[in-house]
Amino acid sequence: MKNTYIITYDIPDGEDYPALYEYFKSHGTWAHVAESVWAIKTEKSAETIREEVLGKVSSTSTVFVIKSGVEAAWSNVVCRNQWLLDNL
Repeated sequence: MKNTYIITYDIPDGEDYPALYEYFKSHGTWAHVAESVWAIKTEKSAETIREEVLGKVSSTSTVFVIKSGVEAAWSNVVCRNQWLLDNL
């Protein structure tokens, strides 16, 4: 079963954002929620996602992955509100 995961990160300037963005988009169902926040639907675990993201950024990067829960609220997100309503 696919779950929605929220991934947030801080990576040093000069990192390869396009490779990271392509990784998120490769999951098919995704949203770019805020500058450094993405949501994806996948059957992978949070640990697997973390390791895959860390493989695309430097070892000093901060990566946080959490499975979406039962309640959410947001304001001024980059993605469509409907995506969040349908997938969180």
